[in-house]
This record gives sequence, C-alpha cells and structure tokens, in this order.
Amino acid sequence: MKAALCIVLLSAAWQHVLADVGRDPTRLNISIAIFDPGIPADRSLHRKLQVFPRVREIEALYLPFVLHDMLVSARVGGAVRVIPESDPAAELLVSGTILNSDGETLQLRLQVTDASGTVWLNEIFSGPQQDLFAEFGASLIAARSSRDMPSLNTVIEVSLLRYGQQLAPAAFDGYLESTADGTLRIRRLPAKSDPMLARIERIRDVEYVFTDAIDAKFRELSADIEVVYKVWREYRQKFSRYQAQEAERIANAQSTAPPGSFEAISSHYENYKWDRQAVQEQEKWAAGFENEMAPTINAIEARVFELKGWVADRYDEWRRILGQMFELETELPD
Repeated sequence: MKAALCIVLLSAAWQHVLADVGRDPTRLNISIAIFDPGIPADRSLHRKLQVFPRVREIEALYLPFVLHDMLVSARVGGAVRVIPESDPAAELLVSGTILNSDGETLQLRLQVTDASGTVWLNEIFSGPQQDLFAEFGASLIAARSSRDMPSLNTVIEVSLLRYGQQLAPAAFDGYLESTADGTLRIRRLPAKSDPMLARIERIRDVEYVFTDAIDAKFRELSADIEVVYKVWREYRQKFSRYQAQEAERIANAQSTAPPGSFEAISSHYENYKWDRQAVQEQEKWAAGFENEMAPTINAIEARVFELKGWVADRYDEWRRILGQMFELETELPD
C-alpha cells in the first residue's frame, strides 16, 4: 500500500517538474503567512483601543488574500501563495501584524525575509487598504532591485537546500552554514547532476500542488469574510467620524474663564457630561455591531476552526507521505 501510494504521487511529481533551471531570478516565489491579529493580551485594553478580537482574527485571515491579489495583479514576484504558517524555506516569506484598523486607515507591520534569513523589509505601513498594499508592493520591488542577479540566484539555491534539510536532514547536512549575523550561507553546492537534488525538486513541486489546494480551501471563506469585513469597515468609519466630531466639540468647548469661577465649573461639568454620553454611545454602537454580526461571525469562526484542523491534519500527513516518496526514490536505482 505504501509503495503503491508513493508511486502514484511520484508519477504526479514527474508531471510537475520545477523549472528552477533558467528561471528569472527577479521573480522569486512569495509565501504570505496568515497575519498576527495583534490582539492585546490585556482584555481591558480591547474596548479602549477599539479592538474586536473575533473580528480581528478573521481580518488576519482575510488581509493576506487581499495582499496576495495585489502582488499577483502587479506581477511583483513569481508564484504567490498564502500559507497557514511561516515557512523558513520559502524564497520570500511575508509576515505581518495588524497594529491598528479603524475602517478607513489600516496600520500593519510587514516583514519580508528571504530563505537565507536576510530581512529585506521590516516596516510599518499605514493608510487606506489599497494604498497601503500598493506602497508595500513598490517597497518590495525596490528591495529586490537593489540586489544583483547572483544574490537572487543564491536565494533560490538556499531555499531548495533548506527544503532538502527539512525533508532529508542527513542527505543535505553540510551544505549550509550559519553566519555571525544569524543568516545562512552556502558552504557547498551539490552537483547539478546529483539525483538527490532532482528528487527534492520533484517532491517540492508536489508539495506546491498541495499548498495550492490549501490556498483554495482558505479562499472558500473569502466571500463570507468579505461580508463581515465590509460591514465592520462601515461601522468603524461611522465610529471614527463620530470620534472626530466629539474631539472637535471638546476643543471648541474649552473655557477661558478663570479657574474656580462659575463659568469654568459649568464648562468642566458640561464637558464631563458630554464625555460620559460619548462613552455610553460608543458602548451602544459596539454592542449593536456585535449583536448584529454575531450569527455571521459565529458561522465563520466555526468554518475557520474546521479548516485549520483540516489543514493541520493533512499537512502533517502530507509531509509524512513526501518523506515516504523520498525514501522510495532513494531505494530506486538512479
């Protein structure tokens, strides 16, 4: 059974051989990990910072796909994939943390790291969603343009060697070494005709097929998530305008009367009264939003939980099968 399964998958691998030889090194493959939602551990800060944990978790899943579509349409790199967790062997790995999101302006910390561990970008991007991602894409292109062809080719080589180490540590031991700054460099390369390298290339290509299947599974959620996200952004935009109006009212209500005078005390009390009303209004809006969207959010959370379990179980099983494929190939005569 094991041999039969591996042979079937091996046949599929032969039909999807990687085209790394002759690849344009300026079009590195990009993997985008699901974002960190940036939810404060202190729950007392959630209301103060206007962080809705349940919505933020969904937002962290949704935004990588928005970024994915922008990078693909702008042809920023080669293959662009959204992955459930960080992959250190990715040619370029994009990771992000949501710092703030108020419906109009988004603030993300985005980091781009290549397979050697070299950080290309680690910046905070702010602005409307589309403008933010467009700025990030331009920064990524600029970072890539600052590197010469040999260094870009090295990223591709290190990526493949790191993947080989993950799949067959003993076979790929000694090809890479750590540097003083914590990055990796190539100590030596296997021969181009090395059958071990060809096997790793074929097996990795099969894994790309599986990764694309995971990407498709996550995309099944996009329509539902988009509904919640649109309503949430509309709510947050209204709330932001309300906050701006309230701040303007307070600024205009500042009293110039002498401290302790009747006018100053009356002004202070009036500001206090409006401040309490503003807090109550904020809480009413927040509760209304949560109540209105609760059924939809609950349904999406259930699907996200189910999908994450599906991905985790199948990813572990898939890695085990790939290991069996590699073992089978190494048992066959070259």
